[in-house]
Amino acid sequence: MSRSLSRRDLLAAGAAVGLTGITPVGRAQTSPNRGMPVAVSSGNGLRATAKAMELLRAKADGLDAAIAGVNIVEEDPNDMSVGYGGLPNERGVVELDSCVMHGPSYKAGAVAALQNIKTPSRVAKVVMDRTDHILLVGAGALEFARMHGFEEANLLTDAARKAWVKWKESLSKEDDYEEPPSGGAQDAPRPTGTITCLTLNEKFELSGVTTTSGLAYKIPGRVGDSPIIGAGLYVDNEVGAAGSTGRGEAVILSSGSRIVVENMRHGMTPEEACLDVLRRICRYTVDPKLLRAPERPNFEVNFYAVNKKGEFGGARIYKGGTFAVHDGTTNAMRPLAYLYERP
Repeated sequence: MSRSLSRRDLLAAGAAVGLTGITPVGRAQTSPNRGMPVAVSSGNGLRATAKAMELLRAKADGLDAAIAGVNIVEEDPNDMSVGYGGLPNERGVVELDSCVMHGPSYKAGAVAALQNIKTPSRVAKVVMDRTDHILLVGAGALEFARMHGFEEANLLTDAARKAWVKWKESLSKEDDYEEPPSGGAQDAPRPTGTITCLTLNEKFELSGVTTTSGLAYKIPGRVGDSPIIGAGLYVDNEVGAAGSTGRGEAVILSSGSRIVVENMRHGMTPEEACLDVLRRICRYTVDPKLLRAPERPNFEVNFYAVNKKGEFGGARIYKGGTFAVHDGTTNAMRPLAYLYERP
């Protein structure tokens, strides 16, 4: 047995020991034919992986393919966690975040707290291509988008507006709003949905994008992990790519996607790499208001990853999630590994 293989076996064994008490669903899976393109996305990304694969097969750049995939969801008014139709901040204003990273050039671009533009992922790509910066925010990001010909639109759909009004009317029994007819929403968890899409093309080039409308009813100007390189997305063309969805603050504190990629660099499969970072998040969550029990957060985080060989995987804290994968042959939803059964 070679030295490198022995090291890999040792790392895998160490990871297994570290996962005591964890019930992962399945193992990392490999594209049937080495060199075949792969597209990986979050649970709302089955259309994204289909579109990305269509473009990868047409020899499009991997980042362009990933962005075209998430554009479908960004422009869908029925997805209330991404782009047009996303749930607004506490003032009823939709603010969008996104970042992109291109493995072959090791370049990135991002926008945060962007208003009035349906496809922040495309604006992030222009930041990458046309500036020496990585992250533009707020009014500056909107001005930049206008300069490059992006059309403004009202992003608040009627459905999102009604959800926001119900939330606002339910905040307190002491305010001057009447309780909504269908009852209050004080105890309902606020949505945190996002979409990420990672691609590996036939030239073994990796790229990725993450985009979101962020935490519903957030404080204006709040920015989560989605536009932060190393948190909501990271790509290393020599190793792999990773993205995240869920509680952004936890992902930022863990530098989540960057650590997933570094775990793969050191021999972990994509699934093992994701589970390791989730274990860290659970261990480092000590604020009582964020806990059900010690090392059992009351929030969810998901990671998705693909490595240079075309192996892919994903994981979350609690049982029950899926992610979208097009392995070059089949476009399907697959179960996410997890740390704990849901209480």
